[in-house]
Amino acid sequence: MMIILAEFFVVILKVLWAFVTAGAKWVVRPKEKSVAGQVCVITGAGSGLGRLFAKEFARRRAILVLWDINSQSNEETAEMVRQIYHELDTPITKDGPVGGVEEVPPFQPQVYTYVCDVGKRESVYSTAEKVRREVGEVDILINNAGVVSGHHLLECPDELIERTMVVNCHAHFWTTKAFLPKMLELNHGHIVTVASSLGLFSTAGVEDYCASKFGAIGFHESLSHELKASEKDGINMTLVCPYLVDTGMFKGCRIRKEIEPFLPPLKPEFCVKQAMRAILTDQPMICTPRIVYMVNFMKSILPFEAIVCMYRFLGADKCMYPFLAQRKEAMNNNEAKNGI
Repeated sequence: MMIILAEFFVVILKVLWAFVTAGAKWVVRPKEKSVAGQVCVITGAGSGLGRLFAKEFARRRAILVLWDINSQSNEETAEMVRQIYHELDTPITKDGPVGGVEEVPPFQPQVYTYVCDVGKRESVYSTAEKVRREVGEVDILINNAGVVSGHHLLECPDELIERTMVVNCHAHFWTTKAFLPKMLELNHGHIVTVASSLGLFSTAGVEDYCASKFGAIGFHESLSHELKASEKDGINMTLVCPYLVDTGMFKGCRIRKEIEPFLPPLKPEFCVKQAMRAILTDQPMICTPRIVYMVNFMKSILPFEAIVCMYRFLGADKCMYPFLAQRKEAMNNNEAKNGI
């Protein structure tokens, strides 16, 4: 009994120390780690957040491996990355060992593009093998690719529901299984899950999307615990949960107009910069804006009816309805244009 009490006391001290260290990071900003020369795989790199992540990692001299189902858009991202590399490709000088200066060789641009449908595990595994053969072992994995069906549940074809679940959730299993073994062997790596605030709390009309993001977060958290249980402290995990991002994916989504100025859609550039800061300081989780932390906490302690009242006050209960209506109208127009 005394042993149990002693261990419990130690646990309390460790919990308190965790609070202290977490609070200290708010006061003293942790130093960002270097990713120069490290191989970084980004899924869904052809547009949106994936493209911005590629540009940010390029500025930090990482070796970029871009995956996307769209070859053209992926090559456009690669060209942007090459331009960034070109801007970095200037000789620099440093103090020599015996006085004077010596020239440091310029940075060699390295970016690779692969067409990969992360919704098909065979495509993931075969592309991962190509990466290992042509580029080398992966240090950083950014699971970013995502889709949304844009239909109410009873109007959504089963194929689209399955596609959302596979791309937004199941693909994380396959990419991780492809690259994690070497990370475990070397006890080195970083896996980033780009999820959503809709994986922490949900809203009406996007059941498939919310379920897929809840699944991705559950996978991420379970894997984080498994790495800790295996004492693989050299492998870091970062969960990214942004509020609505203005990438066009949820175009038309609106909360109550009086509240919207206080909770506008996030600029993609801001969202990625916040995420990069978290990744480079090995932060386990980043929610943007910070109010998302509070909403998630309140969801855990409040009665469901209280949450419903809050949703209605904010206009969050039906915020996706304008988006769904726009998608339905666009689909009907396309069908009429094609004579269906």
